Amino acid sequence: MKQRRFSLLLPLWILFNVIPLITFGQQQTSSAFTFARLKYHGGGDWYNDPSIIPNLLKFMRQHTTMNLATDEQHVELMDEALFAYPVVFLTGHGKITFSAEEARHLREYLLGGGFLYADDDYGMDKFFREEMKKVFPDKQWVEIPFNHPIYHCHFDFPNGVPKTHEHDGRPPKTFGLFHEGRMIAYYTWETNISDGWADPDVHGDPPEVREKALQMGTNIVVFALTQ
Repeated sequence: MKQRRFSLLLPLWILFNVIPLITFGQQQTSSAFTFARLKYHGGGDWYNDPSIIPNLLKFMRQHTTMNLATDEQHVELMDEALFAYPVVFLTGHGKITFSAEEARHLREYLLGGGFLYADDDYGMDKFFREEMKKVFPDKQWVEIPFNHPIYHCHFDFPNGVPKTHEHDGRPPKTFGLFHEGRMIAYYTWETNISDGWADPDVHGDPPEVREKALQMGTNIVVFALTQ
């Protein structure tokens, strides 16, 4: 029942929030989009960099006509509220643990129309991949090519995701999980673009790096809501 309920909620959210803004310019509705940050267990710092989502939403208000909130929400996998958010965001540096019930709930959310964006803030890759195997033991991460619409739906990124932080000095890569042709999860690795959304004095990233990171964040949300 949860899958069926959420699969109805997402198209309705798009119908009343995204399509009116595309069709009628600055027309706004009362239901504003916000990122829900996923609060997970295991000891990883799911809460790090509290300025990132408010800054991204502020940037998006300046560069899109979407109806946007000013702050993030926090949600746990077992919260019924999970199914009210079209997009959830996960980041951190360390261990992530999903119980069997949490994995089932996340699976229902994603198959029912939800979208997960995960950004490795350095050190979570091994744990995140292991836990997502609990969610989808039958699915494999697919590397996303540069010509995918997520890189061209609002701002243009002909070379794929921008590099924000060096980490191990490897080229940035992105991966997706798909269900019936729809991307249900998007994962950025060796780039950490969400750090580029933080206040300028947090990581000391130059303005041009932060701008590209915010543009890519905008693309992710626009793609997730309109694919």
